[in-house]
Amino acid sequence: MQISGSKGIFVGGSSGMCRASAEQFASKGGTVAILDLASSNGAEVAKELNGNFYPCDVMDYALMDATITQAANDMGGLHLVINTAGGGSGSVGGKAQRTVGRDGTRHPTDIFARVLELNVVASFNINTIAGQIMANNVPNEDGERGVMINTSSIAAFEGQVGQVAYSAAKGGISAMTLTMARDLGALGIRCMTIAPSLFATGLTAGMPDEGANILTKDAAFPRRMGRPEEFGTMAMAIVECAMMNGSTMRVDAGQRFAPK
Repeated sequence: MQISGSKGIFVGGSSGMCRASAEQFASKGGTVAILDLASSNGAEVAKELNGNFYPCDVMDYALMDATITQAANDMGGLHLVINTAGGGSGSVGGKAQRTVGRDGTRHPTDIFARVLELNVVASFNINTIAGQIMANNVPNEDGERGVMINTSSIAAFEGQVGQVAYSAAKGGISAMTLTMARDLGALGIRCMTIAPSLFATGLTAGMPDEGANILTKDAAFPRRMGRPEEFGTMAMAIVECAMMNGSTMRVDAGQRFAPK
């Protein structure tokens, strides 16, 4: 899909990987809508990119429907949605939770369910809303109407001890990618997922080199944290290459998480 002239929604776009994606999309001539929490700096980011900001909460499904619809209407269409919102480690009191701990304590089921809802269900909801809007687009010469990009993690494939909720949630996003692409193929809408390793965003952005080196020691090359713009580069490659569909792309420097 050609980016110039396209309209994109960036959920979680006030910072990190999604912001970097929005910046690259705008630099290539796309129109940007930033969706993020009301407490974020999304309004400032949107202003910098000549776009609009829409406060939202991905766990409020009705609000997401109204917000995405409004953003698409304001832009005059919707061709791309990138969602990096989610997360949630499943920890309790800052302590990682095993399925059953050595002391016999079980992982709280309500916390497990919440992490899945924040990631899998919220992403699914965003995709169904965006897909319904994209289905009304006039297809390009390739028959394409839109692109959806979700965010998983390499923890979906090599989850570490204490990551059972997070791994299940990110694994769910990766697992639904091909099926969703098949569901939407008849409409000319592609669905892809990016699975990053450790990236310098949020709390890890200011981590000292010593800590970052320990966390990335299992990477092949480069042995450092990923940069938000590298996620953005992958996202833009997906948008521009129509043959990329139904897959999860690892952006991980060849890293495979050890059990601990």
